[in-house]
Amino acid sequence: METENMEQGLDRADGQQWRVQFDADVAFANGGGLQTQGFRLDVPGPDLGDDDIAELFVRHLGLLMVDTVRISGKRTLREPHKGGRGTGGAAAQTAGRRVVELSHPIRHGMVTLPGLPTPEISDHLSRKASRDHYAPGTEFHIGRISMVANTGTYLDSPFHRFGDGPDLAGLPLAGLVDLDGLVVRVLGAHGRAVDRDALLPYQVTGRAVLIHTGWDRHWGTDRYGSGGHPFLTAEGAAWLADQRPALVGIDSLNIDDTEDPTRPAHTTLLAAGIPVVEHLCSLEQLPVDGFRFHAAPPAIEGMGTFPIRAYAMLPGAER
Repeated sequence: METENMEQGLDRADGQQWRVQFDADVAFANGGGLQTQGFRLDVPGPDLGDDDIAELFVRHLGLLMVDTVRISGKRTLREPHKGGRGTGGAAAQTAGRRVVELSHPIRHGMVTLPGLPTPEISDHLSRKASRDHYAPGTEFHIGRISMVANTGTYLDSPFHRFGDGPDLAGLPLAGLVDLDGLVVRVLGAHGRAVDRDALLPYQVTGRAVLIHTGWDRHWGTDRYGSGGHPFLTAEGAAWLADQRPALVGIDSLNIDDTEDPTRPAHTTLLAAGIPVVEHLCSLEQLPVDGFRFHAAPPAIEGMGTFPIRAYAMLPGAER
């Protein structure tokens, strides 16, 4: 047996490819069946069991509603792989793409906006306590979080500003995910205000417009919420509303100047039905365009704001 295993290891190391020939008897959960004789299939090695072969067979043919698969007449062959279909799965679909995290983690006691309550994360059911409810060796954790909606990286729906506007559950999902992304870089600008002139060079219609100020570098410090943060002007917001982007985000404390109680950017964008994302991060990792942006909150009725897991999908090799 040791010699056989060594030989198989050498075969695989030398690039030897294997196929398996077998008969299959398939029964479907909704009735009927399928029989094959002498079917040949690429396999990663010569020592697969019947269950492994059955799984590869079902995936290769893309069979649905399979109840049972019985394998018989199995014979392993030294043959070059012929290729297959339906076996790539999610890994094949995401190959060549890179994911960039754009949201801050939510932690117990963290400050998002000075003066607002910090999140309280605790156990509803601890792992130790759960052992009294389940079989020996089985345990679960059920967590509890108490927080205001404006915590971490979050999205504002029109309901946040207007009582008759769409709430989180009323936002079309298509307007929050898989959006054509655009980064407007104002990093290093002399002033705090992001005005209309900074936006004019860009085609923004239908896109997720993400304003990169670099203020996220202060996240977790007193400086982040102490004032002086970059913001979008009323004129810039009005221009964006006319151009109809899908969404507008910023990596700053607020899309408005917090010293202006009228909140013109929120008012203008949300009145136009354009969601706002605040407290983004890591926008420096994105190109100006050529990426897809995702920012979906839970579909909660009667709320206008909630944290999101914002991220971008970029073409290119995984890092």
